[in-house]
Amino acid sequence: MARRGVMSEALKVELAKELGFYDVVQREGWGGIKARDAGNMVKRAIEIAQKQMSGL
Repeated sequence: MARRGVMSEALKVELAKELGFYDVVQREGWGGIKARDAGNMVKRAIEIAQKQMSGL
């Protein structure tokens, strides 16, 4: 069974650009990013979601 992504492609691209590894995504695709970069991307997405939920 395939897992469905939770983050939209647009959000992933925005976060990759913000975190500075979008060049790797362009060259190698999402599979080319480091585990640390993926973790940082998830962490940042959670921060954004929490900020939105708190109304700030």
